[in-house]
Amino acid sequence: MKQLDEQTATITLDYCDQCGWMLRAAWMAQDLLVTFRGRIREIILRPGKGGIFEVRVNGDLVWSRAARGRFPDITELKQLVRDHIAPDMSLGHADRKPSSE
Repeated sequence: MKQLDEQTATITLDYCDQCGWMLRAAWMAQDLLVTFRGRIREIILRPGKGGIFEVRVNGDLVWSRAARGRFPDITELKQLVRDHIAPDMSLGHADRKPSSE
């Protein structure tokens, strides 16, 4: 993955409006904006139907509730977003634990 210039990332959160997941999507969007301050151009919250909860970074699908059978925890989502927009960025205590291998 190539590192993008500052403020070039567009993140789209598609969420099921019927399921009441707007607050979850908005909370995740807010947390991403704080974590990646200066690296995100926009976050789009897009209501949908049918149990959808998907996160895309610059059009690339990084999370699908349908595919994984669950919601991401916020640390996991930050790591996935970081890997796309700022792979060298440290997430501090929220970063991956080093592999024991």
